[in-house]
This record gives sequence, C-alpha cells and structure tokens, in this order.
Amino acid sequence: MIEKRAAQRHRVFKGGTITFEGSGIACTVRNMSEGGAAVDLDSFVTLPQSFTLSIARDNFVRNCRPVWRNDTRVGIAFVQ
Repeated sequence: MIEKRAAQRHRVFKGGTITFEGSGIACTVRNMSEGGAAVDLDSFVTLPQSFTLSIARDNFVRNCRPVWRNDTRVGIAFVQ
C-alpha cells in the first residue's frame, strides 16, 4: 500500500468531541498528524462535509472534513 499522507501520524488515545449543527458526538482520537486524524465513533453517524473536532484536555479545536470512512472509524482532514 502506498502512503499518501504528507505528514506522519502519531498514535494517540484521547477523548474528543465532534460538533456540528449544535450537537456534540463523543469520539476517540486514535492517531493524529499536522493535517488530520483518525477517530472512532461509538456507532455509525452520518457526518456533514464540515464539522469541528475538539480535545478539551489539550485545548485543541480544529475545523475538519471527512476524507474516508470504515464502519465506525473516520479519517478526517483539518481545514484551514
């Protein structure tokens, strides 16, 4: 498999929140890079084309878009 990421991802295990349309969905951030992350959701949720990922303990907030999906894991790109 050819690696397409511009930046190396680092494994993490952090609680996060995906927010859109006034709703918050708990998620687990599994890996991160400067440009994106992979997050696990408790169940299948249809995500919009734009949402916010927050990790409260790190004061981390980024606007995001989904890039790929595999059941309850979602690959996201940070939007600048």
